[in-house]
Amino acid sequence: MKDRLITEIQASMASMLNTTQLEELRRVLTHSLHNVEVTERKISEPQKTAENGGLLEVFIAAKRIEGCSEKSLKYYDATIRAMLDTVDKPVREVNTDNLRGYLANYQKERNSSKVTIDNMRRIFSSFFGWLEDEDYILKSPVRRIRKVKTEKTIKETFSDEGLELLRDATEEIRDLAMIDLLASTGMRVGELVQLNREDINFHERECVVFGKGGSERVVYFDARTKIHLLNYLDSRDDDNPALFVSLTMPRDRLLIGGVEMRLREIGKRADIQKVHPHKFRRTLATRAIDKGMPIEQVQRLLGHVKIDTTMHYAMVNQTNVKNSHRKFIG
Repeated sequence: MKDRLITEIQASMASMLNTTQLEELRRVLTHSLHNVEVTERKISEPQKTAENGGLLEVFIAAKRIEGCSEKSLKYYDATIRAMLDTVDKPVREVNTDNLRGYLANYQKERNSSKVTIDNMRRIFSSFFGWLEDEDYILKSPVRRIRKVKTEKTIKETFSDEGLELLRDATEEIRDLAMIDLLASTGMRVGELVQLNREDINFHERECVVFGKGGSERVVYFDARTKIHLLNYLDSRDDDNPALFVSLTMPRDRLLIGGVEMRLREIGKRADIQKVHPHKFRRTLATRAIDKGMPIEQVQRLLGHVKIDTTMHYAMVNQTNVKNSHRKFIG
């Protein structure tokens, strides 16, 4: 037990000491612990559960303060809790092999995609990295687990023709205004359903939305969207402050699920596959970059913290690459 303890201490200091220093550390520890009896402390099941749960709760609280959405926090909590229950060890004793084994078994049993496994790895990295920063553990066991290589798929966007077909397939002025607002602003569906009538500045053709983490930004819409929004609001016979409400009484605020379901129905009528709110956002990002908008401005428009996220959304048109090559090189 004593030798194992010394070896663990050496391993923890390996990134900070060279080989000679590590050997000297072992010599000092061996000498200092010569007359010391080292026994392994057994943690009872209730103690282990309380410790793990307590640290997880503090971590979730820290992420909440940082501005993570409740949806993300629930995903973090469920993912980490499932891992801790399966590994069945005090969180301070979870090592790299435990996590590798858990991820490998999870992927095998559920036939999960590489994207899912890498998302789990990132969540574990955030959790154990926080534990390390807060001095609950010496070193995160996720450090040696590398990013999972995933295939980069080119996600579809709407063509000009596709957008027109969707507009033609609408049967309600509300849905037409909703499609135009999503297409011209690139806002998230969660931002769309939070909008109130008073949030819309028709004179400047802009509105303020609240994105992830409560961040605030201005988005802009075109003249067509302005006209359709005004027509929709003029047709309303209710006093609900929400910008978009249900078609039937009582006129309740439209929720994310309602928007998604309505867009799927319109997509079926237009014979267009995979019609969902996020596709409008991706389409706007792609077009903006294709037409020469600086990537930093696209980042601001979409409300991304990291520019890498913006590049992930924007699929570069190969024709533009060819034209740029001829312009700048050939």
